[in-house]
Amino acid sequence: DAIARNGVRPEVLHADRGSSMTSKPVAELLADLDVTRSYSRPRVSNDNPYSEAQFKTLKYCPAFPDRFDSLHHAREFSAEFFTYYNHEHRHSGIGLHTPASVHYGTASDVHDQRQATLDAAWRTHPNRFTRRPRPPALPTTVWINKPAAQPADLQNT
Repeated sequence: DAIARNGVRPEVLHADRGSSMTSKPVAELLADLDVTRSYSRPRVSNDNPYSEAQFKTLKYCPAFPDRFDSLHHAREFSAEFFTYYNHEHRHSGIGLHTPASVHYGTASDVHDQRQATLDAAWRTHPNRFTRRPRPPALPTTVWINKPAAQPADLQNT
């Protein structure tokens, strides 16, 4: 459904050898979709930082119940949470934009509107600022655990 909705099919899905990703139904689904499973990086969350960030936010959500009363209750909670997470919650890792804004390509326009608002405040009250204020930049790459930078002489060995 996600592939059909977004018109994008990944060539490879990186997985962590967890039970859901190694299950026969998932294996068959990915085979039917012609998506290769990769287990090249077990126990490493870097392969999907967006998903890992979402799981952490869900787990630490104050409204997350100790247990769900029913399947309906779980679905109801999840629908409300994911709507909020994707369309309202501003994420520090993506320049205080929502995932929906980044996904649907409106983040640049939002960034420009924020800059215009900050510029107006700067012009109106320049004494409140030490320099021109700028909104957070959109990242070009996203990491959960960014690898340490390697010295140039070690990269080529």
